[in-house]
Amino acid sequence: MHRVSIPDYILERVVARRGSITLFERLAARSTALLVIDMQNAFMQPGMASYLPGATDLVPNINKLAAALRRAGGRVVWIRHTADPSWDVYGRFSKPEQREAALASYTPGHIGHATHASLAVEPSDLTIDKRRFSALIQGSSDLDMRLRQMGVDTVVITGVVTNSCCECTARDAMMLNYKTVFVSDANGARTDEEHNATLGNILRLFGDVATTDEIIARLA
Repeated sequence: MHRVSIPDYILERVVARRGSITLFERLAARSTALLVIDMQNAFMQPGMASYLPGATDLVPNINKLAAALRRAGGRVVWIRHTADPSWDVYGRFSKPEQREAALASYTPGHIGHATHASLAVEPSDLTIDKRRFSALIQGSSDLDMRLRQMGVDTVVITGVVTNSCCECTARDAMMLNYKTVFVSDANGARTDEEHNATLGNILRLFGDVATTDEIIARLA
């Protein structure tokens, strides 16, 4: 679990702009969706090309949030990163052998593509495959349409990796007019520094940052 530390100058800017640190004091569960991003074997199983040490540490909080939101009448959405070979510009960011191994692990049918067995997925939940870092950018998935069909106007962001897929999805969520809450102890990155940089970015302009327990309290 990360040691969370948002610089005072960020907190001061947020208070000066918003008037307070917290923007969304209460979350209406029936219009709220928990987005669980990329908690797949590809990121959680040692030996995989995209393995993220510490990702399994997020499981208890994610499961706790999912259970609380279901009880309150909200929705849970499991989002899986999925290979798209046509995204060739991104492919240039990795050596060929690394690119091929990662693409293989993100391909449906590969063990890496599956949601990790430790996650408490229920039949009532929704599973979405995305083909870009953000689940909400054009051409990545039909998540935006599905959320709107369910009457969702608020998203709670969890998963991996904090400063790529999770941050990209959170930014686009706010741009699409969703109330956005980023969970400080249910997202994971490779270092505390990267994790905290994203928390500062989100809090400054894109949404709230809160702990698992704080979010559950806001559902009460």
